[in-house]
Parts: sequence; structure tokens; C-alpha cells
Amino acid sequence: MVIDLSSTPVAEPLLDTLASIEKFEQTPLLTQFPHTNSYDLFLQSGTRFADEPAIEFLLTGQRDEKAQTITFGELANQITQTANLLHTLGLQKTDAVSILLPILPQSHPAIWGSQAAAIANPINPMLEAEHIAEIIDAAQAKAVICLAPSPHSDLWEKLQKIVQLTKTVEVVLVVQQPGLTNNEPPVLKNSSIRVIDYNTAIAAQPTDRLLSMRCFSAEQVAAYFHTGGTTGRPKIAQLTHGNMAFLGQLMQVYTAHLPRHTILCGLPLFHIYGVIIQGISAFSVGYRIVLMTPAGFRSPEGMKNFWHHIARFQVRGFSTVPTVLMALSQIPVGDADISCLTNINSGAAPLPHAFEQSFEKKFSVEVANGYGMTETTALISRAPAWQPPGSVGMRLPYSRVRIAHLNNGRITKECALGESGVILVKGPQVFCGYKAAGDNADAWVEDGWFNTGDLGYLDADGFVYLSGRAKDLIIRGGHNIDPALIEEALNGHPVVASAVAVGMPDAYAGELPMAFVVLQSGAECTARELLDFCEQRITERAAVPRRIEIISAMPLTAVGKIYKPLLRQRISENVLREVLEEQHIAAEINGSIDKQRGLVINIDIKDAARKAQAMALLEPYALTMDFV
Repeated sequence: MVIDLSSTPVAEPLLDTLASIEKFEQTPLLTQFPHTNSYDLFLQSGTRFADEPAIEFLLTGQRDEKAQTITFGELANQITQTANLLHTLGLQKTDAVSILLPILPQSHPAIWGSQAAAIANPINPMLEAEHIAEIIDAAQAKAVICLAPSPHSDLWEKLQKIVQLTKTVEVVLVVQQPGLTNNEPPVLKNSSIRVIDYNTAIAAQPTDRLLSMRCFSAEQVAAYFHTGGTTGRPKIAQLTHGNMAFLGQLMQVYTAHLPRHTILCGLPLFHIYGVIIQGISAFSVGYRIVLMTPAGFRSPEGMKNFWHHIARFQVRGFSTVPTVLMALSQIPVGDADISCLTNINSGAAPLPHAFEQSFEKKFSVEVANGYGMTETTALISRAPAWQPPGSVGMRLPYSRVRIAHLNNGRITKECALGESGVILVKGPQVFCGYKAAGDNADAWVEDGWFNTGDLGYLDADGFVYLSGRAKDLIIRGGHNIDPALIEEALNGHPVVASAVAVGMPDAYAGELPMAFVVLQSGAECTARELLDFCEQRITERAAVPRRIEIISAMPLTAVGKIYKPLLRQRISENVLREVLEEQHIAAEINGSIDKQRGLVINIDIKDAARKAQAMALLEPYALTMDFV
């Protein structure tokens, strides 16, 4: 079954059932999806939608500011020009280009042009300079594309430190943006690294061909994305051109029943979802993308006028994380007509089901939950038109999801339907491994199955459900935090015997980092002193713990290992108890670990008349709660 995209929109959604996915897969992958690289997809869109707007950029987020428009043809040209510039600077297909940019019109040409010439390495510009330097060194980047000096950003000041710490960078391409940057010739102090104006330099490059005459293959590495990891150092996931092309072409099928429309992007363009789902996938379909300010969903002005922008640009959908939905739920729609908005995709962290329902009712919009990670090019499962409550959708075509019990990296049991285990995945969206060979030891299970580190189960209809996390990452508003960063800092304190960091439930961020600490025998120290100690030693600001609890002993398993699920249960009980106590609501709160559902918090409200109030207070917390 080959889909004829020239006849779109089709009558109804495709690939919405397991049976339709299996029928679709009867056609070989390369017959269904012949493109093997991202560059071809951008050229295709540049031809199909040439003079139509691909990007509308809002610099300030003010209500009626004039948007900067880039057409599909211009976008394809700028990608080619970026690739040609990098080629003339000597970069080869195995070299890396680190990209340090906020959300800008130049961000997409920089990312995809870097892939067409070399390997793109988008980096979170909000990280500390030392951390960014570590990522650049891990990627062995020869070039950096960075924002020019700006009164609204400290990126150029960070870069001054970064170039002193890195060993491989040879050239810096500086991006000027009117209204944001100083438009003055930037200078790197005490450095011989070349500095080139990006906008001017690409304008001098040809648009009709790649000077490198590069021949792409699906197996070639296209991008390096840094992930949270659990090693306390940068962990670089390698995504291929085949990964990118698969998602771009697959989205054409997923959206074949829809007319072309506009989506809004407030997700950062160093994040896998912003780059893939609101990048190559959206452009491949021919969607117009509204880039809502350099700060995206972090922009106070943009968020204040969010519903106005939805109405102004007739936005049909957007993708985000639960923390943004929490914030949007408190922003009045006012006189904006948002009937154009039909769907929102939420991901990166769990979305409380009760909150999801209330949000949908309040704004008359459907919220879909999917599941993916950096290593799977943003997607493992995708929400069809209807999904059962609590699920995160169905697997992608040509991929497989497997639930199993593991022991030392070996499968010891295949889980039955409805039985929780570790989620394993295999498919054309799965990356080719981490850049450092040592990081791959625990990534794969048996015959090329990727170990997600998450716990979940499948139902008879093929829907995936998450029930916990086998890996120890703390997910703060979609930002992955390595607990080792916190634990190593605390274990460096002279009176700390042991420290364990876990995620603390938070109504806004989903989780915040916190730590349990056992002091050495006879030692005295306060939680405040330990928090101050962390602030001085943890360079990743988001990882600084918000709370520390000093306990007498760590809970241990039968073999003497620290049992983190019990610590997560303890802090979850404490947080919910404190929320209710603040409102003087008496309740008995006890957690337990369910084999299928993971951590379940049982809540017994003593005064039945206040049960509804208690449920509303606890609604934003991404925990499984049973009210008895």
C-alpha cells in the first residue's frame, strides 16, 4: 500500500489502528519513503511551495508587530548557501558544527545547512559556558554558529569563555538579527579563531547546487544531540540522515487527511522535538511555522499575547511540554477567537490526566500525548485521532516496541499484554549510537533493541502506556537532569556519607531536583548549608536541588543497593501532604509500587465535603493518585 500524497487531503486519518499500520508496512520502507536525507526534503518543499511562507518570525511577541517572513524557496536557498559556506571553510561530512542560537529565522538554515555539509550539533544556549565547552569538545566541533553580541543575551560573553576552553574550534560564524543584536563587528578576545558574519557570508554563496557535490546515504551521521545521560559528562546521541528523512516523510502520511495550515513553535531549536517535529517534519508537509520570539515559551510578552497570536495567524496546532500548558491555563483568552486551534501535542514529561481533561474543556481543544526521546528522533509512539486515557499512542510503522524484564542487559522475560517491563524499541527512527563507545554498553539489548530505560506496557490494540522510569533522569519541564551531577557535588561535602538525588513532584515543572542525604556518624549540618554547597559546585543551574532532606539511613534492596523508588515515593507523599496541609485539609496519604501502574498514591480525605477541593489542588501533579 503506497500512499499517493498528490491526492491529499485524503478522506480520513491514516495509520490510526494497528491493523492499518501493519497493512502499510507490507510495502517495503524504501518504496514507501524513497528519500534518505534531510536536504532532499527541503529542496522538495522549496520547489512545491516556493513562494509561500514557511516561517513567520516574531521578535518581541507584541500583539501586532510585523512578522519577518521567509518563503519555502528562500529557506531551501539559505540551507544550500549555509552548506556551501561551510564547505568553502573546509568542513567535511564528518566534521561537526556547534550551533548556539535562540529561536531565530537563521536557526533552521544553520541546523539543516550544517547537516548538508557536515554534522549539526545544536546546543542549549542557556547552559553554563563550561558545560557548553564540554559538549563542543565531545562533538569535536570545528565551527560554531553563535548569536552576535546582544543587550538581550549573554551568549557572546559565554563564547568568550568557551573558546578558551575548547580545543577543536577553528571558526565562529556570527548571526546578526536586527532589533536583537548590536550590529557591530564582534571580537573574540585573546583568540586567533576566525570570526565571520553569517548573514553576509551565506549571501555570497550559490543557491542552485551544493559545491561539495555530496552524495548522501541514510547511514551517514547528520546530527549530534547532547542528552542528559547518567554519566555526569556530555553524552552525544548520533542521529543519521535516514532518521531525519524517515520522520519527515512519515509526517506527510500522518497529516495526509489535513489541509496545509499554520503551527506555532515556542520550543527551543536545540531540543529534538523542536528540530524534528516542528522542523523537518512540518516543513516537509508544507506547514507555515510561526516562531514566537527568540525565547519561545519563555517570553513574557509572547506568552501574555499567546492567544492573540493563535487567532492572528490562525494557528491550528502547536507542540509543547506540560509546564507551558500549566502556564497557558492561567492566561485569559480575552476577545481572541481561538476556534482555529484544534489540537495540542504534549510531550517530554508526563501530563496529569485530570489537568489534561480540564484544559481540553476550558479551551475546546484536544490534547494528545505522545512518547519519544532524543535517541529515537523524537518519536517512539504517536497519538492517533483517538487514544485511551493514560496511553502515549501507538508505535510508528516499520518500528517495533517490545516490553521485557532485563537482568544485566539480557532479556529474562517477555512481558504479556498489560504487564509492565522495560520498553525496548527498534526501527528506522532509532539512532546509530552514542559518539563515545563507552556510552553504548547499556544502550542495546540483544539483536539491536534500544533500551529506553523507561517502564511501561502494551494493550491488545497496540497502545503504549508508561508506568515509570528505569533510568534515573530527573525531568524538569522537559529538561533532562542527570542525578549524578547533584550526587557528586553532595558527596564532596566533608560530612556527607551518602546522597541520592530524585525528582520531586512539582505542579508547574513536573519534577524538580531534590536530594536525600545521610550524614556521617556524629556529624552535624543543615539542609540550608548543603544547598549552598550545591549552588557553588553545580554548573548546570537547572540541576541545583530545590530541596534536601537529611535522613538517618537509605532504603536498601535485598542485595544492598539503594532503592530509589522508595525515596521517590517518600518525597511524593511529603509534597502532596504539604499541599493539603497548607489549606488545612486533613488526609491520610500513602504510596505503593504497583507492578503495572508504577508509583500509586492513595489519598483518603477525612472530610468528604472537601474532597473536590483536594482533587483540584492536586490535579496539576503528574502522579497516579487514587482517592478513597
